[in-house]
This record gives sequence, C-alpha cells and structure tokens, in this order.
Amino acid sequence: MLRIVYANLIVPTYAVVVLMLLSFWCASVEAAKVRVKDVCSFQSKQEVDLLGYGLVIGLDGTGDGGGTQFTVRSLANMMERMGLTVDAQKLKVKNIAAVMVTAKLSSQQAEGSNFDATLSSIGDASSLQGGTLLLTPLSDPDGVVRGTAQGPVSIGGFNVQVDDGNKIVNNYTLVGRIPGGCKVTNPVEGKAGSDKEFYLSLINPDYTTSHRIAERINIKYGTVAYSINGGTVKVIVPDSVMYPTLRSQFMSDIGHLMIVPDNVARVVVNEKTGTIVTGQHVTIEPVAIAHGTITVNIQSRPIISQPEPFSGGETIVTQESMISVNPEQARVVKLKRSANLSDITNALNKIGATPRDIIAILQALKQAGALRAELVIL
Repeated sequence: MLRIVYANLIVPTYAVVVLMLLSFWCASVEAAKVRVKDVCSFQSKQEVDLLGYGLVIGLDGTGDGGGTQFTVRSLANMMERMGLTVDAQKLKVKNIAAVMVTAKLSSQQAEGSNFDATLSSIGDASSLQGGTLLLTPLSDPDGVVRGTAQGPVSIGGFNVQVDDGNKIVNNYTLVGRIPGGCKVTNPVEGKAGSDKEFYLSLINPDYTTSHRIAERINIKYGTVAYSINGGTVKVIVPDSVMYPTLRSQFMSDIGHLMIVPDNVARVVVNEKTGTIVTGQHVTIEPVAIAHGTITVNIQSRPIISQPEPFSGGETIVTQESMISVNPEQARVVKLKRSANLSDITNALNKIGATPRDIIAILQALKQAGALRAELVIL
C-alpha cells in the first residue's frame, strides 16, 4: 500500500479518488506559520548525551541467562560493596538484566531537576517488563558524572509465553523508559555569552528562513536582528531590556514570533513500507514515462517412475519444471508541462501502477534530471 504524506497528513491510496481529492486540497493549503522557537534554539543552550551501565532487578524469570558473565559479575561486585561475599559461580541471574542507560541533559536543567532515561538490554534477557533499575550513575562523553537514574521501568507492552512455546508479545519489551527517573547532580554550563547580544541557531539551516526570522524580529523591535548565515541569526539586546528579568522576557517573546520557514524540495521514499513523503516545492519537468513489467511463472510438478514388479528397482520421484514468460504491455504517461508530484502520482495510479512501480519511476525520474527535488531512499 502506498501512503503519501502532505503537511503531516497520511493518505492511503485505496482509490484514485483519494489522490484526486488530495491534489485539490494541497493546492488550497497555505504555508503554515510556526514559532521561532520551533525552528531555532538559543545558542547559549547546551545539550550533552549521557551514558551509564546498570542492572534491572525484579524480573519474572525473563532476565539474562547464566552465560551472561558481565551480569553475574556486576551482581557479585554490587553485593560485595554491600558487605556480602558471594560466589559468582553459584549466582543465578534470571531475574536480573544488564542494561545500558542513555539520556540527554540540557544546560537549562538545574541541579536536582528530573529528566527521562532510556534503557536497552545488552544481555540475552527476553523482557524488561516489571523491572526496577538500580541506582545508576550517568556520565557525559568526558567521563564526568552528571546525574543518576533509578526507578521502575516502563515498556508500554507485555510479553507472555507458556510452556508449550506459545507466545504473545505486545510492543518491544527489551527497551524501556524511566520517565522523570533521573536527577541532575552536576549541571551542564551553557556558553558564556554577552549580555548585549545572543544568537539563534536554526535546526535546519536555510538562508531564506534565516532572513525571514531576522526580518520578523526587526518588524517588531526595530533593527536588532541580523542574518549572519543560513544557520545563525544575531540579535542585539535593546538597552530598554538589559535587566535580567526583562532580557528573559525579551528572549521569550522572540521565541513566540510566528514565521513561515522555507523548506528544501525533498522526496523521502521508504521502500520497506511503500511510503512516499513529499515537500511543498517538489516539481517534475515535462517528461514521458513508459513502464512495463515481465512476469515469469515457474511451476513444478512431480513425475513418479515406478519399476516393474519384482524387478528389484526403486521408485524415483523427479520434478518437471514449466516456465512461462508474460511480458506486460508498456503503459505510457506523458506530462507536457511542469507538474507537482501529486499530479504524476495521480496519473500513475490511473494506469494501475503499484507502489513499488511508483518508487522505481521516481528513481528513474531523478536519474533523468526531471525530478526537481532531493530524493532520499530509506
């Protein structure tokens, strides 16, 4: 099934009528405005990735097996730190699973604040359902401990298996989250910037969008913003808002200004699911498309050779193959003017092209130089 996404709308192509309605809808939709804070981040904000190794306990026999040595050793070391001497060779860890804990920490999060973490099994556990993560330090790439994680694991699913091998699984059970289960112990410091200026960094750098942001800020506050390049906008803080509280309000107000970002013409194709996602500015130059397929049908039937009675021979079974080739007549589509992707998709669906056919045609259009967009294959 082919699904085309326009402005976050997913439409399955069950019928040509749906695509025809979609094309009319796309023509009438105006470019959506977004807030500056949704396409930019303040350059003073820093974000680091955190990583830690921990143990999830309390599993119902779905933990790591005895052959997972790092889980056994981790449990033995933990018990020794608590004053208990145990023999690692006699430990059973079926109720415990070793996990890697990952998280992101922002410089805007103060000491003592909470944030989320993601847990991923690294052993041979079958599920993290019902487990609890023991206290786990989280370090940044430089090895500095920035926070700790601990708490019950949420996997949003279940894994049920009975003795005879029947199994029911809802969602993926080897990756879980601890919402708000991490605590900041060593905050990240943001970039030391001047009180008289700050910078906006575009998430998706684009010169047009950068210019529009600077233009929108200047309309409201005067000439205080300058587009440095496609990814950066410099903002001069007016003297009237130099006080810290007023400066914060000024930055907050800029974040809520509405602009229309400009996007690169791009077509994203997922061959696994037959999904095509297209941007607003994708066009196709005048082109003629001929597409046909060849179907090869191979059938095999058994032939049994039976020996004469009392001859001492053996019954032999062989296979006879029958091959037939059915070339399909090429289907031709002509576009005499520049068209958007919905036009050509509409035309291809009318002649019965399958989602795989359309994906192959899009790749050929790109090679021919007729598709005026970046083609991304997933």
